[in-house]
Amino acid sequence: MATTANVSARVRVYGMVQGVWFRAWTAREAISLGLDGWVRNRIDGTVEALFQGPGAAVEEMILRCRVGPPAARVDRLERVAEPAPVPSGFVQKPTC
Repeated sequence: MATTANVSARVRVYGMVQGVWFRAWTAREAISLGLDGWVRNRIDGTVEALFQGPGAAVEEMILRCRVGPPAARVDRLERVAEPAPVPSGFVQKPTC
């Protein structure tokens, strides 16, 4: 029996990921998959995101982030479990 349990994952994406519309692309992709969470630039040049939703959708979003939008170059993606629930919807947060 397939599970529909929600899972959460926080990712940090390294490479040429700022100034290439990565945040907007991530928000659009996450919304299309029905995910909740957020995405933001980090002052160190990475992009950080939190995804929450059905396990298969979260995994698909992480796969998409390993490639990113056309102008991006993803060198590495780190993932950690995020146990805390997030508010409904998906937003772009300011740089931190």
